Amino acid sequence: MLIQQMTIKKSISMSGVGLHTGVQTTMTFKPAPENYGIRFRRVDLPDSPEIPADVDHVIDLRRGTTLGIGDTHVHTVEHVLAAIAGLQIDNIFVELNNIEPPIGDGSSKPFVDLLLSAGLEEQNAPKDYLIIDQVVHYQDPQRGVEIVALPTDDFRITVMIDYNNPALGSQHTGLFDLEKEFVTEFASARTFCFLHEVEELYDAGLIRGGNLENAIVIIDRELSEEELKKITKKVGIDHAVILGSTGVVGDKPLNFRNEPARHKLLDMIGDLALIGAPIKAQILAARPGHAANIEFARKVRKLYQQKKLVKKYQHEKKEGVVFDINAIQRILPHRFPFLLIDKIVEFQIDERVVAVKNVTLNEWFFQGHFPGKPIMPGVLIIEAMAQAGGVMLLNGIENPGDKLVFFTGINNVKFRRTVVPGDQLVFELQMVARRSKVVQMRGQAFVDGALVAEGDFTAAIVDRETGR
Repeated sequence: MLIQQMTIKKSISMSGVGLHTGVQTTMTFKPAPENYGIRFRRVDLPDSPEIPADVDHVIDLRRGTTLGIGDTHVHTVEHVLAAIAGLQIDNIFVELNNIEPPIGDGSSKPFVDLLLSAGLEEQNAPKDYLIIDQVVHYQDPQRGVEIVALPTDDFRITVMIDYNNPALGSQHTGLFDLEKEFVTEFASARTFCFLHEVEELYDAGLIRGGNLENAIVIIDRELSEEELKKITKKVGIDHAVILGSTGVVGDKPLNFRNEPARHKLLDMIGDLALIGAPIKAQILAARPGHAANIEFARKVRKLYQQKKLVKKYQHEKKEGVVFDINAIQRILPHRFPFLLIDKIVEFQIDERVVAVKNVTLNEWFFQGHFPGKPIMPGVLIIEAMAQAGGVMLLNGIENPGDKLVFFTGINNVKFRRTVVPGDQLVFELQMVARRSKVVQMRGQAFVDGALVAEGDFTAAIVDRETGR
């Protein structure tokens, strides 16, 4: 796999109709600087707003992937993203003068050809690979969807589809070398749908730019000539259409025997580009679709953000430690005598944190609580738990150096036993809810596996300077 970041050498454009909206669009690929990523730019709107290509900006998944910020949207980005990711381009502007990229022939090949004709240019900065070192699993039992990422030292992806439909049946495909296989084996796999879906999609306001030149329509039921005419008239096909013997409307030849499976793999490459970083992993996907791809990408992106945060604050790798005391001091504003956690041993963004406090006789509070009978004050156990919760609020979006966490409510607090010198407190906090700048957490404190305290916390994240 490539080591340095990549962009293109020059700007290059193409025009065409959008698949779902039917609008006429000119799309221009432009070089972008290092560490800029992939961004879509709407040059037809005031100030040419940009949308970063990541899962945090996905707003719609009806038969495609739509990105948006506020009132600025870009529809059906997956084929463009697949071309960019398949060629391992890291930094690029995708300028559009309308709401949807051209569909081309329904594959990524027109975009791949365009990008290759512009030329690829190596940049000085190294690629920021996300190396999967743990199993990441997404499952939707109702739809029979399962996607797994397994550790490996390169990128591989295997896809199986099964629509329980005799017109298509089960298919599978796999990509094992991005550089050697993507352009020749997958870029030209075209989008497809079933004949029974055509009218439904049109009635839902979709496929306004679809035709038999930019999509494969698979025959999955018998139609009378009258029914066929009704459908073709509705979707604007004004020439004769036959129900061919190949299983595809019009007897259109397939580019590959398993072209639908290959297109699903192509869609996945495009959707996984929304992680925001190239990955090294083996991806196994059963019955994937855009909704499942994006949910899986969200999980992987969260892992990516977590790894970036750990790298930012924890400068020395230590076995069994996520953040040591030096890292904690980079994250939290607390200092002696009020920094009450020693290390973080588990950390999952917006989900869970586990912190440790070693309680010794040298603690300042034992001088007065109580002389001759040292017991850690319950209020400080709760404070330590709250500090662990402050670490859990790291999410890669806000700059913690500019923020403070004010606890606005502590409820259902119970103390189960005393904490004395020699004990090791383990704090476990779970995120219950996060809405904008207000969070709710559930915390528990243990000594030797026994519960010693618990409580529910509500906190507000405020600007350090303004207090708001």
